[in-house]
Amino acid sequence: MWRVLVLGIGDIGSAVAHRLFRAGELAAIQDDPRPATSRRRMAFVDAMFDGETQLTGVIARLVSPAKLSPSTWSVRFIPVTATATASAIEKLRPDVIVDARMKKRAHPERFKRLARLTIGVGPGFVAGETVDVAVETDWRNPGRILRTGPAASARPHAPNGSGRERVLYAPGAGMFTSPCDIGDVIRRGETIAKIGRRAVRAPLAGRLRGLARSGEPVAAGAEIAEIVPAGVDEKIVGIAERPRRIADSVLTLVRELRG
Repeated sequence: MWRVLVLGIGDIGSAVAHRLFRAGELAAIQDDPRPATSRRRMAFVDAMFDGETQLTGVIARLVSPAKLSPSTWSVRFIPVTATATASAIEKLRPDVIVDARMKKRAHPERFKRLARLTIGVGPGFVAGETVDVAVETDWRNPGRILRTGPAASARPHAPNGSGRERVLYAPGAGMFTSPCDIGDVIRRGETIAKIGRRAVRAPLAGRLRGLARSGEPVAAGAEIAEIVPAGVDEKIVGIAERPRRIADSVLTLVRELRG
């Protein structure tokens, strides 16, 4: 079994860790203590707040930074840590590092040579330079493996339309509160949340696919909600097709280590 550290607990990072774990590899996830991830029913993100969560039959459990070590890896659950990236790498000593934080960095961190294999997921990575291999996340070709060159820039495209309109970002920093829940049917113009005293209204009618955790502070520009347009049938719980294809490609690369 390879020890794979996945950076990022969003839906893509969670799908990668879930796929690797189910395939018999050892997976762990690192992210910020209060990650701004709205697709909480498609990710392990709530483990950061509740200590433990489950995604389609796999358990993720928060591990204290003080208890992090090579013995943290488990075949029973996916360890989750909120320690700093460098500290997680030093303490867990992974064979593989997968950066799936999807930060669209103009100048991404260089992970090449920090493990036997380093994989960059999404735009900003250059295969053969900042990482060994990159995996595309673009809607048109998710999961495409790049051995050399930069990953494609993200396009504001969704398979069922609406594009950027369906994703809501925090207009300013503050405490996020919402009476809604993921899966709720909402009307256009309806107040679905507040940041401090500022109301956040739905730009279109549909169902909530993503929603930041109520009672937690959010930074300006953080993704706080996602709406599936009315009449569109999309997965809101579990692992969607795009993250699954990306995760399958990461598993393929990890298995190549065995020759």
